[in-house]
Amino acid sequence: EPYRKRQKMNTCSERYNLKPAAAWLRGHSLKTGAPDIDPELLEMPLEVLTDEELSSIVEAGEKTGQKLYPFKTGKSELPRVRQVLGFLHGIEFETLLDVGSGRGVFLLPFMEEFPNVQVTSLDLLDKRVTFLNELAAGGYSQLTAYNKNICDQPFPENSFDVVTLLEVLEHIPEVDKAVVIAVKMARKYVVVSVPSKPDDNQEHIHLLTKDILTKLFTNAGCTKLHFSGVNGHLIMMATIE
Repeated sequence: EPYRKRQKMNTCSERYNLKPAAAWLRGHSLKTGAPDIDPELLEMPLEVLTDEELSSIVEAGEKTGQKLYPFKTGKSELPRVRQVLGFLHGIEFETLLDVGSGRGVFLLPFMEEFPNVQVTSLDLLDKRVTFLNELAAGGYSQLTAYNKNICDQPFPENSFDVVTLLEVLEHIPEVDKAVVIAVKMARKYVVVSVPSKPDDNQEHIHLLTKDILTKLFTNAGCTKLHFSGVNGHLIMMATIE
């Protein structure tokens, strides 16, 4: 029987966000051969797959023990992510560079809401880049991920309408250099979120206050800065003039 009973489908859709989970499993299967997915379901455009078909792909992934944690439902969208998406809905743009994409906490909801924006991702961890490129191969064709360091300025000036630096600047030793390069590569906006208070994450090497961010971005040539805050995070939108 090609499809599971509706009841099982419901439990699958309750556990996971089916579309991105199925996309990643398709991309992973194309690269590694696991899980074993019906060739027809591998080749069909992601957008035309029914919930039943998406569920059958996700169940195949569960059976072979694939790590589906990034796609679990119930990890309700973070308020800081929602605020950034809300800002992006209010502007016009066609290309976005996301620096330090990680597991896709921002990129997954972003690609759902902005399916026509071309997205480039940078991450320093091979496994994250592999994960994102498998997601792209499985159906999110607007996405390309690279293992590159922003401090090396991997793209020419004015390459992207928007550059997002979400929960990343606090990790970067040469934070001033990263800001200058982000501003250079952006045509319209740079969007930042950082923790707004000290925490015990040993990978956080800076606490970037409003004053510090203002100085960093002013030194990089940005004078139009808009700040807001949500749940222990500082969010800043810099307009490129």
